[in-house]
Amino acid sequence: MRGTVEELATPHPLGYLLPALYHDNDIAQRFTAALDIVLAPVLATLDSSHAYVDPLLAPLDFVEWLAEWVGVELDASWPEARQRALVARAADLFAWRGTVRGVSDAVAIYTGVVPEIVESGATAWTGVPPPAGELPGFAAGELVVRVRIAPGDADAIDPVRLDRLVAAAKPAHIVHRVEVFELTPAAPPPRRRSAPRRPAEPPAATGPPEVEQPQGDLDGEWPADGGGDGD
Repeated sequence: MRGTVEELATPHPLGYLLPALYHDNDIAQRFTAALDIVLAPVLATLDSSHAYVDPLLAPLDFVEWLAEWVGVELDASWPEARQRALVARAADLFAWRGTVRGVSDAVAIYTGVVPEIVESGATAWTGVPPPAGELPGFAAGELVVRVRIAPGDADAIDPVRLDRLVAAAKPAHIVHRVEVFELTPAAPPPRRRSAPRRPAEPPAATGPPEVEQPQGDLDGEWPADGGGDGD
């Protein structure tokens, strides 16, 4: 049952549906306003009835009801988003029931992890009859579903319910086995140690550059500016 919602406005106030004589009547308007509070959730439900059959939009108690329509078993301990996703994809899962994809999708929705599936079936194509004993796959049908989860998330998965989920999604004549592994945290990479850096040595002090002095002639006299003999 849907209850009253505080301050929920109604799209069809009853007071304005009365004859015009009562539109300004305080008693009539207050009386019909009290009825509007009761009828507002009913009208809102009717106006949004399409959302009540949408698992992604409907209230959670309606999602449980929709799950019965499509033959899906929900777990109250699941997160709300996971319950809605399973009901929303129920028709698609039924279309792929009995296949590897159907099993993988069902387990992924329940656990939140894409499983590793090992099966004994196989197919091959050839233009000539294959030799005896070389048919693809294995004669004994077997299905192994391996789920690897993060550390600390093992308690969130019920092995019994997961086994029933796989049993409903796989072919009825195939023997199955479910394995749940908890991943071990990876060790941190070794820390690299580098030699301490030595402080840079200051550059050696250098004096001003030497200026080459002009050289005189053999008598110690400087050559004349004009290059003559000085007369």
